[in-house]
Amino acid sequence: MQAFLVMTTAGSAEEASRIAGELVGRRQAACVNLVPGIRSVYRWQGKVCEEQEVLLLVKTLREDLEGVQATIRELHSYELPEILCFQADHGEPAFLRWIAAGVDKTSPE
Repeated sequence: MQAFLVMTTAGSAEEASRIAGELVGRRQAACVNLVPGIRSVYRWQGKVCEEQEVLLLVKTLREDLEGVQATIRELHSYELPEILCFQADHGEPAFLRWIAAGVDKTSPE
């Protein structure tokens, strides 16, 4: 079992909540943290932009990464959503098992 943390941002709390709800509802993620109030400064189409965003921290497993990325692209309003995936090399074993249970599509819960 390889746990991953996926990072993405959304332009509004509503969009972030919709993406998070779908990821958990589809059992592609065990948990999504929504971190409001971040400011992003970036270059887009030749201009320097600054925007208020919501950061999403998605806990999932390797086998669900493609589904997570597809769901983010499906629901996201950005032309190019940020999607960065980081493998969790270490973690609390009980928490890692909880992630696995959260994305288990055969579980009745």
